[in-house]
Amino acid sequence: MASTSVKPQRHKMHVKKGDTVQIISGAEKGKVGEVITVLPKSSKVVVKGVNIKTKHVKPQQEGESGQITTFEAPVHSSNVMLYSNKQKVASRVCYTYTDDGRKVRMLKKTGEVID
Repeated sequence: MASTSVKPQRHKMHVKKGDTVQIISGAEKGKVGEVITVLPKSSKVVVKGVNIKTKHVKPQQEGESGQITTFEAPVHSSNVMLYSNKQKVASRVCYTYTDDGRKVRMLKKTGEVID
């Protein structure tokens, strides 16, 4: 019996690059940061200053010393919520239309338009 390869599903993300988000679960719960990168294939986002990991890098050339680098690791998009800097509250997102017919994202709790 041949095994079928399972492709990761590409989800429509509720966050975009540049959004301010709050982490709602996990070890980093409660932290607020800006979305640096969005990875739709794996449904993950990279948030500035959140989920920082260290990596030990071996020296590449003779005589060069090794390094310890720090970087932000991706967090699953279901673990982040859009955050309002004005009201200091995290909220779900809903979609609405402006007067000129443009579709925009809006925070449910505050009614603040993001786009």
